[in-house]
Amino acid sequence: MFFVIILLGELASCLCGSAPCLLCGCCPSSNNSTVTRLVFSFFLLLGTLVSVIMILPGMETQLRKIPGFCQGGTTIPGIENHVNCDVIVGYKSVYRMCFAMACFFFLFSAIMIRVKSSKDPRAAFQNGFWFFKFLILVGITVGAFFIPDGTFHDVWFYFGIVGSFMFILIQLILLIDFAHSWNEVWMRNAEEGNSKCWFSGLLFFTILHYALAFAAIVLFYLYYTKPDNCAEHKFFISFNLILCVIVSVVSILPKVQDASPQSGLLQSSIITLYTMYVTWSAMTNNPNRECNPSLLSLVSNISTTEAMPTSSPGMVQWWDAQGIVGLVIFLFCTFYASIRSSSNAQVNRLMQTEEGKGTVGGEEVGEDGLRRVVDNEEDGVTYNYSFFHFHLLLASLYIMMTLTNWYKPDTTTQAMQSTMPAVWVKISSSWLSLGLYLWTLVAPLMFPNRDFN
Repeated sequence: MFFVIILLGELASCLCGSAPCLLCGCCPSSNNSTVTRLVFSFFLLLGTLVSVIMILPGMETQLRKIPGFCQGGTTIPGIENHVNCDVIVGYKSVYRMCFAMACFFFLFSAIMIRVKSSKDPRAAFQNGFWFFKFLILVGITVGAFFIPDGTFHDVWFYFGIVGSFMFILIQLILLIDFAHSWNEVWMRNAEEGNSKCWFSGLLFFTILHYALAFAAIVLFYLYYTKPDNCAEHKFFISFNLILCVIVSVVSILPKVQDASPQSGLLQSSIITLYTMYVTWSAMTNNPNRECNPSLLSLVSNISTTEAMPTSSPGMVQWWDAQGIVGLVIFLFCTFYASIRSSSNAQVNRLMQTEEGKGTVGGEEVGEDGLRRVVDNEEDGVTYNYSFFHFHLLLASLYIMMTLTNWYKPDTTTQAMQSTMPAVWVKISSSWLSLGLYLWTLVAPLMFPNRDFN
């Protein structure tokens, strides 16, 4: 923890200014609203990095080597070791770090309710005072590590499940928006020239996404089902396959295409692939090890029942494949949410953004000759400040659950146990996500008088 604090201290000098002076060297033509979102996202990624470092295998052993630091570790004559290293490493550190980030973003979500423009005094705090905001985050983090164990982990586990469920839906919305934007840009480029190249690109990625999803389904049936067992997994895979086929067919129906010309198989292929990932992630939380083989046992062809008995509590596999994929998707969605500029009215309403509403200004050049970031929110904010922080709050909970593999902590045995509630939360989020995507397809057809463009 000591070297992490040193790292954070070195970064503090970069957080002393307002948004217009941050990142001006690498993105000088950016708007104030974009830079602010990027910096807050950086806070979230910084907390994620600290959590990853603290959860690395062997970290507790290394900390115990620091003289006078850990209780029960190397001592210095005359100095008593006060730090409980069991608390600042492993899943306990992840829970406390993510609790601190969630409190930090909840605080700003409450403060920024109903901010309408950058003329609001609260907007100055949103877009500036970064050093003080950094100190607030550090202070909450330090306080979080003094929380007694008690029922904290059990209670916060259920907060994490609910928040992660909501964040998975937000990820789906962002992926839908990204797919629509991708399809729209490439279709426009095809109309402007070299249509064969652009249409070939769309076809290639559509086929690639469906091929990966089909390969995943085959592997699921091979490794996550048994002829006389794993009935839940058979249902999950088959039902989600049927739902993905339905939304893919609906997306290319003539009436749907007439009402929503931007819909197509590219978007459906991305949603299908994402659904297969969520299905896989859900199955990896099944406490029945016969239906949930570890990646190591699959690669080395070791019997799961021999490697880990069903009755034994599951220990966390910190760097399993589904956790890494989840982190990659999280990083993409967080970055995309910070820079997105969408013309999709449905997504803008769902994400509480109003792209294009802010002032469009030219570059600002300071007395030192450097270009400054433009304040584009004098006439109106381009995104809902409060909802953006709420989104980062949910992201903090999702990171907590991802890094601990959605396992429930058992403080009495110092183990992490797989639970069926985590399985059902994930799989139900995949159904709700597909339902949400299906709604974006049929809503323009059901309500022709409303503007969905």
